[in-house]
This record gives sequence, C-alpha cells and structure tokens, in this order.
Amino acid sequence: MDGDRKSTKGAQRDPAEVSYAGELGRLIAQDDGPIPPGWRMSPRSVERFVLGDDNLGIERKFVADPAIVRRIVVSLCTNRGCLLVGEPGTAKSWLSELIAAAVSGSSTLTLQGGAVNQVGQLLYGWNEAIRQSVGPCLKALVPSPLLRGMIEGRLVRFEEIARCPQALQDALLAVLSDRVVVIPELPGDDGVVFAREGFNLLATSNSIDEGVHTMSAALKRRMDFEEIRPIRRVEDEMEVVLREIRKHNLKAGATVEVDPQVIEVLVTMFHELRNGQSVDGRSTDRLAGSALSTAEAVSVGHAACLNAWYFDGGAMTMEHLMHHIVGSALKDQPYDRRRLRHYFETAVSPRKADNWQQAWSLRSVIQG
Repeated sequence: MDGDRKSTKGAQRDPAEVSYAGELGRLIAQDDGPIPPGWRMSPRSVERFVLGDDNLGIERKFVADPAIVRRIVVSLCTNRGCLLVGEPGTAKSWLSELIAAAVSGSSTLTLQGGAVNQVGQLLYGWNEAIRQSVGPCLKALVPSPLLRGMIEGRLVRFEEIARCPQALQDALLAVLSDRVVVIPELPGDDGVVFAREGFNLLATSNSIDEGVHTMSAALKRRMDFEEIRPIRRVEDEMEVVLREIRKHNLKAGATVEVDPQVIEVLVTMFHELRNGQSVDGRSTDRLAGSALSTAEAVSVGHAACLNAWYFDGGAMTMEHLMHHIVGSALKDQPYDRRRLRHYFETAVSPRKADNWQQAWSLRSVIQG
C-alpha cells in the first residue's frame, strides 16, 4: 500500500500512511537529516511524525516521553528488533503503526501472534494448485507478511508476539540474527531469502494478558524492550480523547458537539479508577476487571455521542456518558460494582462543579 494512496471509499478505517499522507509528504520533502538504508525519512523526521511539530503543521499523534520514542526509533536503525510492552489500551499497536508508516510507507505488513500456529503463517506457504502442477517454485510461493517485509525491505509489525507458540517464536531467531530465511523446497539461490535494507521487526506484547505461551528467552535477547505506560497527565489524556472522539464522530457522519465538561468527567474517572489515586493525590478505589485505558475512554465517549446522535437529536449529555461508562467499567469482576459505588461516594460526591454534580445525580445507573 503506497503512502500517497487516497482513502478507499467506504473503508471503516484508513491506515496511518493514508490518513496522514500529507504530513508524511511534507516531512519527506523537507528532510535534510541522515536517512538509514531502506528508510523513507530520517529518524528525526519519524520522531516528528509521531510526537508532532507545530512549525511544520504536524499533529501530535502519541503522548509519551520523547526519550521513549527516540529509543524505539534508534533501536530500529540497528539489526535488533524492538518489543513494546505495556498494559492493554496504551496504544502500543497505534505507535507501531505510526512508526511503520513513517519508516516504510506501509503499516499493513502485520502478523497477529494469537493467529500464528504453524510455520506457513509465520514464514511462507504454497499455492497448492501451482505446486501440484509444476512443483515447488517461486511462482507457487505465498510469502507471509514477515517474508514480504524481508523481500521488500520494510518494517514488519508483530502484534501480541507472546501469544505465538514458543517453537514458532524460535523460528524468528534466524530472521533476527542472520536476516535470512531458508526455503528447503526451492533449489539453489531461490531457496535462500536475505533481508533487504529497511527490514526490521516491531513487536508488541500485552503485559497483563500474556496468553498461554511464555516468550522465548532466546528471542528476548535479540530484541530491545520498551515499556509503554498509560498517559500520566489528565490534561494530555483529555486532549487525546477529545481529538479521537471527534475523528470517530466525523467518520461515522455524526455531527455531535462533544462537550468538554462531559469528557472531563470521563477521562478523570478512568484516570483515577485505573491508578487508584485521585488527581490531587489521595488514595481511591481501583477497578480490577477493566483496563480503563485511553483507548477505552475514546470508545466510551464515541458510543455516548452516537447514542445522542441516533436517539436523542444529537445533544450529548452526562446521562449518555454514564450508561456507557457502566458498560465499560463493570465487565467481569463482581466486586467492581461495589468499588465503583464507593468511588462515587468518596470522590465524585464532594466535587462541586456542575459536571461532577450531574454525574453524582446519575449514580443510580451503577446500582445494578
């Protein structure tokens, strides 16, 4: 997929290289920094694409310590892969997509660890019709996203790599160490694929729900690790949630005016219930059954907007939000409803601002 391709009509979601094609084009045009072999732009421009640059009109797309993003980008300049580890909803996949779009112009060469359970899914398979007709040959070869990345010199994303069986994780060792894949069915040079410049692996792993497989120790030694943490400042999280809700609403054709006061309650509640600490430093309740991540907050806010759009004339209210917060926060831990009620009594009730008093007046929604 080319970075300058226009949005596909009817697509529910465009990849980053399409959504931000204009920004990527500007960064490439003005890039005067050293560019690693096989990359489309310099590491400094990749960093600007992710973290934003007001002078160049580049939107901030990811909130993090700039040093973290820089370490990730630098690690991908080496012959070591990079693994992003963190809680669910910390935008690990989004960060990997942004970096792949900037580095390679394509973020769609992706493997899902939970869906990879045989070598054909990890490396290559065969077009059986051609194989049976003329035997193993390049024409019959069906490369996986990983092998395509090696052949084309592009960055490959490996989502939830720890969910991939350990034997298949170990099959990545030759790829990361020697940058080569041997295809024994093909004779001569055709059976040896060397990675082109620009190829590397950017993987993610959920630190809470790690799946049933332990990550290969040998594979760990061949990758740099970077922990992606939840956004620390409520103000930064508010900015992200408001921006993403508006984008989602626009994509859905819902011209709902998003009320920042309602979103403040959403983001603050998620922030406090996720961390077990109020914004002013007091201990509070922490929910056990829900990640209450920034991504989850965006989903809840967007759902509340669509509720208003389709059922109530487009005026988003605190009541819309409260109903969807309950659906998100109370998932599979029976004691979380009690914790949420206690949080309302101790953290929501004392706040005198109108938006918080509105939320308090709707506490019956969480009674169950």
